[in-house]
Amino acid sequence: MKKLDHYLEKAIGNIEEDRKITRELLDDVVQYLSKNEENHRSVGLTAAKYVETLQRSNAQLVTVATMIQKEQDKTADGLSDDDKADIFDMLQSGDEEDG
Repeated sequence: MKKLDHYLEKAIGNIEEDRKITRELLDDVVQYLSKNEENHRSVGLTAAKYVETLQRSNAQLVTVATMIQKEQDKTADGLSDDDKADIFDMLQSGDEEDG
């Protein structure tokens, strides 16, 4: 359980850091867009990607919250194979982004 807690904390920390960076980048893009209508052509797709990243991180937070809730609701059954796969996939994608 301690290992799971460690990985969930790490996943949440990574999600929050990714959201912070993405939000800062999106703020910069919005500021750039507000200067000139022509700027939409050059960075509109970039802005959309930042919003998609924020949406994905919302989904990741929901997944983590669901796992935590399931774990709290279980007595001694442990994690399901699906839960373990979800955690593994989330950590793998976080490691790829970090390095």
